[in-house]
Amino acid sequence: MDHNLLRQFVAAAHHLHFAHAAKELGVPRSTVVSSVRTLEATLGYDLFEKDAQATLLTTAGAEFLVDAERQLNASAAAAKASAAKPGGKAKASKGKGRAPVVKGERRPGRRTQGR
Repeated sequence: MDHNLLRQFVAAAHHLHFAHAAKELGVPRSTVVSSVRTLEATLGYDLFEKDAQATLLTTAGAEFLVDAERQLNASAAAAKASAAKPGGKAKASKGKGRAPVVKGERRPGRRTQGR
């Protein structure tokens, strides 16, 4: 399951407001709504009540919320465990191969013009 879809669903479910969830995630509201619709199409059932005045989770949506949070926590733990440990040999960047040009200095390897 796509982690972006799960993150957006979890935010919408916690806020029970698509615009607030979108603001928290830093994405447009339409992105959150389309992500929830995609998730609903993938799962085959509604996660939010369509007829309610306010945004409400269905019972299936509440059950899926627990599962989605568990999946996100498991993937975050796996990513943290697989991260490189600090320390070890430092590697310097190689740059462009020569020192930066200083105004007024000759470039190395260039001969001066004779008269």
